[in-house]
Parts: sequence; structure tokens; C-alpha cells
Amino acid sequence: MIVSRTVADLRTVRSKLKGRVGFVPTMGALHDGHTSLMRETLAKADHLIVSIFVNPTQFDRPSDLESYPRDEADDLAGCKAAGAAIVFVPPAEEMYANGRNQLTAVTVADLTTTMCGRTRPGHFDGVAMVVTKLFNIVQPDVAAFGQKDYQQLAVIRRMTEDLNFPIEILGVETGRNPDGLAISSRNRLLTAEGRIRGRSLSAGLVAAHLAFGEGERSGPRLESIARGIIERAGLRVDYAECVDPHTLQLVEHVGDRGAVLAVAAFDGDVRLIDNLRLDHELPSGLVKPL
Repeated sequence: MIVSRTVADLRTVRSKLKGRVGFVPTMGALHDGHTSLMRETLAKADHLIVSIFVNPTQFDRPSDLESYPRDEADDLAGCKAAGAAIVFVPPAEEMYANGRNQLTAVTVADLTTTMCGRTRPGHFDGVAMVVTKLFNIVQPDVAAFGQKDYQQLAVIRRMTEDLNFPIEILGVETGRNPDGLAISSRNRLLTAEGRIRGRSLSAGLVAAHLAFGEGERSGPRLESIARGIIERAGLRVDYAECVDPHTLQLVEHVGDRGAVLAVAAFDGDVRLIDNLRLDHELPSGLVKPL
């Protein structure tokens, strides 16, 4: 496995790969969810490139950027075990030569007005920019992203289509712990009690899914079901939004197009997110209460 830290070096070693190249961009603190992304990508490609870069432009809170977990040695070992051919680990000045004073921006309109886009202004501009840069540097044939961040996946898919990137985008099912908590790098920052409280996100989603199955179609009422369970667990809800699965706009009534219920909440300073398609069967790792 080769570790590259500059764009020039990455392009040199990338040029020597023959066949289809798969790509998994990460911010490190790798976990089983990332391993799943790598596995799904290698099933579609001959070689795997992984990037590890904590992108400063997508953090709306400096404290979140500062506290984001980092363990490069462990991450590199995980990439090697997963079969990565190249790991790209650039410093911030390599990715942003002009610092934050960039004159170029990548914005995906409309899809970023709800959910995390509403409560974290500028976040998806940072995501779109860094993924555009990475796509240009790595030149992959296929790239994988987790469905845990449903909005991010939708933004990247639309950006890829609009900018004519010749890249197949894979959406991989959210990985979960046995208790239903969505796997996340930020879980490392939770206390034991925080992990228990964090289960309320998936519990709220499952309760709303159950209500939907029993005939509830009001978006606000479905949101209220999830919100109530999360708040009673002691978390501070950032949002609970029922949105159209394609446009990501809020829905008052869930019709034939179905809906995604997305939630975000804070346990102290740790922000957790999760989501569920209400009109689909419950995915593996989630069960309805008896």
C-alpha cells in the first residue's frame, strides 16, 4: 500500500494503476462503516484509493473541527487490511493552497436548503468543493458514500451529474451497532451514557416508520414522533424533517413518492445524524419494537 501526501505524488502513482479505480473519501477515524464502503467499492473496481482528510471548509463550528477524532496510524492499518492500493493523506495547505480565500465555489442549489443545509450554512459548499477537488485529483471510475448522510449522498450525486464527472456513485446502506445506533466517527466522542442516549435517534425513526405503516401520512406528525423520543432521551434536537426523497424538500403529506425522515441531535457537543426511508422496509440492524 502506498501513502501519498501531495497531489503530484498521488497523480504519479495513480497513473500506474491499470483497470477500474474505486475511491472512498473519508475524514479518517475509520470504522466498520468505512470498511463496508471499501468492500462495496472493490466489488466494482480493480484498485481502491482511500483519502483521509479532515476538510476544514465543511465545519460550521471551529470546536467541532478541533475535536474531530484523528488516528492516522490506526486508519492506515485499516486501509491496508481492507485492500487499499493507495491512501491519500494531504495536509490542508496541499488541498487549499490559498487557504480559505478561494475564488472558486461549488454550490448545489435547492438540495441544500433543508436538513443539515438549513442548520449548518455553508457546510455542503465545503463538501461539494472538497469532493470536486478529490474527484479531479484521483480520477476514479467509481466512488462510494454512506446513506447515513442521505443529504450528502444526494448532493454528490447531483453534482456528479451536473459537472459530467464520468464516475459511478455508490450509495451504501448505513452501518449500525447491535443496539441500532448508526456507526459514526463521532461515536468515539460519546460517553457510555451518551451512547445509550444516542440510541434514541434510531428508536425515534423506527417509531415513525411504525406509525407510517399504520397509516400516518402527515409529515409534521411523523417528525413529532421521532422528535419526542429523542428529546425524552435527553438529547437536544437540531432537526427532525420529513422530506421528499428526490428533492429533499419538506413534505406536509407523504404521497406516492415516499419520504425520508432525517434527524440530527446533540449529546453535549457531539452531533449525531440518522435517517430512514419511511416507505421502504426496515433495513438490517433495525427492528420494530414488540
